[in-house]
Amino acid sequence: MARTVQCVRLNKEADGLDFQLYPGELGKRIFDSISKEAFAEWQKKQTMLINEHKLNMMEPTARKFLEEQMEAYLFEGKEPDIEGYTPPAK
Repeated sequence: MARTVQCVRLNKEADGLDFQLYPGELGKRIFDSISKEAFAEWQKKQTMLINEHKLNMMEPTARKFLEEQMEAYLFEGKEPDIEGYTPPAK
C-alpha cells in the first residue's frame, strides 16, 4: 500500500514519496508534505530552470538558487520565472 501525505502544493491527499529525495530539514519537509505528483512537476520546472539559466550544478550559487526556487514552488505556490513559459491555467 502506498504511503499518502496531505500535499501542501496540490492541497489534497496523494501518494507520498517513497524515500527522502533531498537532504536535511528541507528534505524532511518535502518527504512529509509533498506528493510524488507535485515533486514530479517540480522536477520538470527544475530542468527548465537549469537549461534556461545554463546552471552549473557544481557551483554552490546555482544549487542555492535552485533550492530557493524549489522551496518557493513547493511550499509557497510560486511559479518560477522561465522565459517563454506560461503555466497552464488551473
